[in-house]
Amino acid sequence: MTDDIALVQSVDYFTPIVDDPYEFGQIAAANALSDIYAMGGTPKTVLNIVGFPIKKLPDHVLAGIMKGAADKVRESGATIVGGHSIDDDEPKFGLAATGIVHPEKFWANKGAKPGDVLVLTKPLGVGIMTTGIKRQAVTKEQEAAVTKVMASLNKEAAEALHAYDPCAVTDVTGFGLLGHSYEMASASEVTFRFHSNDIPLLEGTYELAEKGIIPGGSKSNESYLLDHIHRADGITAVTQQILCDSITSGGLLAALSPEQAESYVKDLHAAGIMEAAIIGEVEEKSDYYLEID
Repeated sequence: MTDDIALVQSVDYFTPIVDDPYEFGQIAAANALSDIYAMGGTPKTVLNIVGFPIKKLPDHVLAGIMKGAADKVRESGATIVGGHSIDDDEPKFGLAATGIVHPEKFWANKGAKPGDVLVLTKPLGVGIMTTGIKRQAVTKEQEAAVTKVMASLNKEAAEALHAYDPCAVTDVTGFGLLGHSYEMASASEVTFRFHSNDIPLLEGTYELAEKGIIPGGSKSNESYLLDHIHRADGITAVTQQILCDSITSGGLLAALSPEQAESYVKDLHAAGIMEAAIIGEVEEKSDYYLEID
């Protein structure tokens, strides 16, 4: 728009993944704003997108969803400037989000270089845990933990990252860690090597995955990526499935120099983002884009 301002825009919406309307609104807003943060942008305005069975569900359910979103948008510093709603057979909610960024300082999901290391700012397992909620297979504590992760903005993680020089950044959402990593690695013509023991997981994720509690989207992710993944001896199929887990409102994945990555993780821990971790490194392109050890 000017020499100093470019627009970044994104849109996302989905059906409820938790029962509480307010929490659903918060999660939907955090998820929709995530792309703005992943591009290095500052959210400025949002539009609500609503599908709601007004004759089947009471008004207070919709009010709760919109209040949850409004509170989360306010936390981001953006402003709700309008929206659109339709009468639908099932609830759907999300946001179209607009932010600004310097045109020479935006983050792209390509540009990772051999020698970089990979930092993840939120734990994996969201898709598996929310499927577990639907099947009544998780504890109240586990449900509260996954809800907190999904409702957390990537604001602090993005703001801390501005102090450094990331080579590539994305957010980990529907295509899972390996899906979004494949996109970044292939665009950068490098290989990402992940150390499975260093990857943070929500408590109970592995046990649920062992029982086959895995969403269909995660299975589709894995099927699509099979030709691009190599896992070392001893790495289980369950681990691979978790790394393909389809996530709502996941964290940032950033490629930085080792020195900057260590300092960045320390900054996040000091800010209370304790799950942030270095989870792998970038290597010269090999036969596979994704290596798991």
